[in-house]
Amino acid sequence: MMTAPLKTTIKNIVFITLLAFLELPGRAITIPPGDSARRSTPAQALQYLGSIKDLQQSKWWPNVPPAQLLNNLRTFTIEPLAFYEGKTTNFCSYSALTYIPLTYDPLGFARFMIELYKNGQANFGKNQLKPSKPVRMEAGLLRYKGSLDINPAGQMWFLTLADHYKGYLNFFNRRFQKGDENTFWASTNFAKFNRMLRRLFKGTIKAQGADLFRPAIKDLPSYLETQMQKGLVFLYLNNKKLYRKSHKQSLISTPTHYVLLTNIRKLPDGNIEFEYWDYGARALQQLSPEFLKNIIYGVSVWTPRVSK
Repeated sequence: MMTAPLKTTIKNIVFITLLAFLELPGRAITIPPGDSARRSTPAQALQYLGSIKDLQQSKWWPNVPPAQLLNNLRTFTIEPLAFYEGKTTNFCSYSALTYIPLTYDPLGFARFMIELYKNGQANFGKNQLKPSKPVRMEAGLLRYKGSLDINPAGQMWFLTLADHYKGYLNFFNRRFQKGDENTFWASTNFAKFNRMLRRLFKGTIKAQGADLFRPAIKDLPSYLETQMQKGLVFLYLNNKKLYRKSHKQSLISTPTHYVLLTNIRKLPDGNIEFEYWDYGARALQQLSPEFLKNIIYGVSVWTPRVSK
């Protein structure tokens, strides 16, 4: 019979093996500046999580079981692209930017989450995140959100970010009440999104666009392709138009969604192959250059600070 430590060791080996497959070309995003931009590795994060024994139930997060928290954090480490904001929520911006810590510093993210769980507050980037009591009481209770239902760690992270960072869209709803994950309380305007990138992660931000006006970029597909060689490209786009059955103009055109661009290329027929991370999975569509330009309102390029 296998002992508990042996089972843990075998499980970690399986996790790391799966991770190796996830990093094959075409399966994951390449870190543009190379390994020097990575602050820690998935193997280090898994080792840290495996070293935590007898994590006690947090008094700050009474509806987040410790065993489930650790299991969620292991999953985040080996499958960063599976991170999912849940159905009907306004958590898409927080989900998109979460790819950064899970890719560049999974150990730092795991340590932050454990400290947040134990103490009810923790430092991340340039901010001390101290979620309010209603938020802490709600984490672990969100339901009917798809896989987010069984992801209390994700609920903790999303609710904490939404509670801390505010923009003008949150002006009339700044204090969490049950169900606010679906309302303007959790929404993110373009300036707020870029501010979160600057405050949370070490790197530089180059942003073009606005909430109501599209970026003035002449050849948008070529620009996006070039920027992907420099850093991670986040897009603020009109999601309703993107998923319309017919790509036609609508009377109301506003950005509603954040995604992470994973690949883009021009096709021989003149259309654009547009691949992006959305709702915990990769989506691939072929769009005309005109339609692509019509749906994109903001382009944020995050370039990590490379260690010397």
